[in-house]
Amino acid sequence: MNTHRYFLVNKPYNMVSQFVSSHDVRLLGDLNFDFPEGTHAIGRLDQNSEGLLLLTTNKKITKLLFQGPVPHKRTYLVQVKNKMSIETAQKLADGIEISAKTGTSFKTTACEVNIVEKPEGLFEIGKPLHENVITTWLTITLTEGKFHQVRKMVAAVNHKCLRLIRISIENIELGKMHFGEVIEVNESYFFNKLCL
Repeated sequence: MNTHRYFLVNKPYNMVSQFVSSHDVRLLGDLNFDFPEGTHAIGRLDQNSEGLLLLTTNKKITKLLFQGPVPHKRTYLVQVKNKMSIETAQKLADGIEISAKTGTSFKTTACEVNIVEKPEGLFEIGKPLHENVITTWLTITLTEGKFHQVRKMVAAVNHKCLRLIRISIENIELGKMHFGEVIEVNESYFFNKLCL
């Protein structure tokens, strides 16, 4: 009997959440890890987003996690351009109209939004921002994940998303995982931490 395998990945910036692509992009297979055949990402992060990505050989997990009766929480650390007020953060928390993939509009479900300090020791990516650029760091915890939802939410309140890092899915946390690091965990850890 084949035993399924489970992995936590700190997905780097400028990498897609897949192993195969028709485009010339960095793939999960470029990470320094020998994944077994049939490994796939559970949910995705877009190319310019970073952070916690779950991979498995178990095809049933995506349905259990994202289409089950109980919504699962995902928390993101978000850097936006300019100073965000507490009132604006509250608007995001209350739910805000964003565009859906179909071209229609969609009101986001109420969520948790907090203005936070920039985390210590957070490595820089890409071209450094000019020292005079004012930014705000937030944590946003969602129970839904529409296409580019966090980026669209902050854009809807006139802020540009500069950096987006997923730091947890339910009780699995990114913690101190290094950029590009892969950790294999057992099935009971995976199911217990995800409350499946």
